[in-house]
Amino acid sequence: MLSRDKPNVIITGTPGVGKTSLCESLLDSTDLRHLSINRVAQERSCHDGWDEDLKSWIVDEDKLLDAIEDDVQTGGYMIDWHACDLFPESWIDLVVVLRSDSAILYDRLKARNYSERKLQENMDAEIMEVLLSDARHAFNEKIVVELQSNTTEDMESNVSRIEAWVEQWKQGHINAATT
Repeated sequence: MLSRDKPNVIITGTPGVGKTSLCESLLDSTDLRHLSINRVAQERSCHDGWDEDLKSWIVDEDKLLDAIEDDVQTGGYMIDWHACDLFPESWIDLVVVLRSDSAILYDRLKARNYSERKLQENMDAEIMEVLLSDARHAFNEKIVVELQSNTTEDMESNVSRIEAWVEQWKQGHINAATT
């Protein structure tokens, strides 16, 4: 992998926990680019079609990784998706797993008009900590961070924590490059 001057951060979690909102809040302050995997899958045809029942793209993970590899290797991306275990560990510097209380998440998903099946699958995944477990199994636990995402205050705190982490990462890599 090429030497990077900016980190790659995965922002993951069950749909409805605030991944995209967090990424958008971090754009200006971190100088990282937002890589929405849903958008990439659609725009670069990294899918095997549309699942009518779940109202989502069936992502072809191999096509997806091929499509983003050159971009991600340069560094400086916030990768926004509900899964993280498909990304090579060498690409990633921090994995942020957003979590929400069940009642809050239920209301958010209901407001999106999710089908009962899709709503229940996502609620089960959150309750069973599926994405947190996937992150801990796919990456060194030292780079996996679990953050709550229930309130505006949580969002502000999460933005501050990630901003500080990105700045610390950049300083550590500048110092390492000059020694």
